[in-house]
Amino acid sequence: MLPGFELRYVWRMLIELGHFALILAFGVAIVQMIVPMIGAHRGNAGWMAVAEPAATTQFLLVAFSFAVLTWAFVTSDFSLQLVYANSHTAKPMIYKISGVWGNHEGSMLLWLLILTLFGASAAWFGGGLPARLRARVLAVQASIGVAFFAFILFTSNPFLRLAVPPLNGRDLNPLLQDPGLAFHPPFLYLGYVGLSMSFSFAVAALIEGRVDAAWGRWVRPWTLAAWMFLTVGIALGSWWAYYELGWGGFWFWDPVENASFMPWLIAAALLHSAIVVEKREALKSWTILLAILAFGFSLLGAFIVRSGVLTSVHAFANDPERGMLILIILAIFLGGALTLFAARAGAMEAKGVFSVVSRESALILNNILLAVSCFVVFIGTIWPLVAEMLFDRTLSVGPPFFDAAFTPFMVALAVALPLGSVIAWKRGSLARVKSSLVALLGVSLAFGALAFAIQTGRSALGPVGVMLGVWVVGGSLLDLWLRSGRDSLAVRFGRLRRLPRADWGKAVAHIGMGATIFGIAAMLAWEKEDIRVAQIGDRWDVGQFAFTLDDVREFEGPNYLTTMADMGVWRGEKQLGLLQPEKRFYPVANMPTTEAAIRNGVLRDIYVVVGDAQDSGGYAVRVYIKPFANWIWGGAILMALGGVLSLSDRRLRVGAAAAKMPKPVPAE
Repeated sequence: MLPGFELRYVWRMLIELGHFALILAFGVAIVQMIVPMIGAHRGNAGWMAVAEPAATTQFLLVAFSFAVLTWAFVTSDFSLQLVYANSHTAKPMIYKISGVWGNHEGSMLLWLLILTLFGASAAWFGGGLPARLRARVLAVQASIGVAFFAFILFTSNPFLRLAVPPLNGRDLNPLLQDPGLAFHPPFLYLGYVGLSMSFSFAVAALIEGRVDAAWGRWVRPWTLAAWMFLTVGIALGSWWAYYELGWGGFWFWDPVENASFMPWLIAAALLHSAIVVEKREALKSWTILLAILAFGFSLLGAFIVRSGVLTSVHAFANDPERGMLILIILAIFLGGALTLFAARAGAMEAKGVFSVVSRESALILNNILLAVSCFVVFIGTIWPLVAEMLFDRTLSVGPPFFDAAFTPFMVALAVALPLGSVIAWKRGSLARVKSSLVALLGVSLAFGALAFAIQTGRSALGPVGVMLGVWVVGGSLLDLWLRSGRDSLAVRFGRLRRLPRADWGKAVAHIGMGATIFGIAAMLAWEKEDIRVAQIGDRWDVGQFAFTLDDVREFEGPNYLTTMADMGVWRGEKQLGLLQPEKRFYPVANMPTTEAAIRNGVLRDIYVVVGDAQDSGGYAVRVYIKPFANWIWGGAILMALGGVLSLSDRRLRVGAAAAKMPKPVPAE
């Protein structure tokens, strides 16, 4: 037998093994869902101990299955229907790999991989948890896995074969052939699916009938990790939309954008609420409810992306039947958890008492603003579907609604952030920090007045954004400074160095929030735009810069044809650089894309786009000057970095609070 034939035979068997591993993991998930839960109820240590090896086995089996699918994409194995539909031999390697999750079936396998990874991580690092709670958490996590194993195996199998493999594939959606979109889905899924751990902890606590300070400390790291990954994923998606779609914006309130933003808002509220549970044993019911809703919105996002009921450039699938199955999964888990929540509401009595002026009250206000803003986004996103189903009307809810309805809550949140950071727990007083806050307010107003004076004749958006950004950033720095005491500068700086990383993480995250607020307001208020038909050799001014269209040429890329323009950027008589925007066409997918050319800077971006050749001669050209654009994504990076700093604090490690609680005695 020829060696090549043997190799092909082994490879085909390997693909079947990848499929079999997925089926086997499904069976393991069923065992993990049932046996540890019964063991926790009966107090049987042996049955509870099944959870840890089962969680690890699940992850290893799914990881093997995912690795096989990835190798099929890398080697362009078109005997797999999924590879044929989403790959091509001429595609660059990075997009062959990202093609694994650039489709419905592969992205669901990635979802399962991350789901089992979080479950295995809870098994590996949850040794400090009480045995009953750990068993119940892993059993609930496995029940989510069972639902999605069934969904992928029966409706979205990534290992379907073609009887006669074609010579080449149909290529990946050209819009997804971009570095930003290569990494955007994995980070987003780490956030989406990471919230399943918060959900599992919440349901396990409801079953156990106990929510206390230790539980608040256990759930925080998982929620923080999910929120951090969501932040990075949303930022990558926004950055991709900014430079890839060629329209010059960073957020369009698209249904799929909103689908990721809603759980981010609820997760932020959950983080702050869990702090109150840990510190004061208050807001227990609210925290449990937020944990349930956060994962519920993640499942809602999966429905929006995959059902096709709401049109979006980001959607993976257009299959209402599969979308309906995800909706059923959402109804089962959300409905079941909320029913359990209602039944156990009496067991979650709050112990902490606090005054109106206290950090607890400020965190409640923070949570209300985040939750209501999420509800506003939810209504705007889902209302077109409701109107069509109930009233037979076709409606479109766009940026004007979201800008008007959502922005006031974010302004209120920005105003409240520094106040809540400096007020004491239980019974606070603003008198102690009155002078510092007044000084900070004066500085913020001064910056706002300066912005108003410079912009002359424009809207109030820019000055208000400057004031809020300075207020939030200054409030975070003020909070750190007040924590250093009232001694000499040397002593205070020494105390600052010794502050817990969680405190530094909170400050860095809030500073990132302030930077993003400022960047959004500055970019929207002060950007300049010029749209024209330019002839080769033309020169024109936009703001303080001049632009020239030097040349337009066509050539062939790895798997596309492109029209590239050479555009000079000038300030006065000095040329600052050459920008090369492109208009690409992908023959296999029969689809064009716009590749903007951007000269990035700390203070502004210069953003140029070339369009089609005009019948009258020349080319359509768009030029934008976007002040402080990179502060939007820089702020998001700071927010994520704040999450990393907080996670590195030893006090937030899973099980750190376990020493406070006695270990349960195994049943005889």
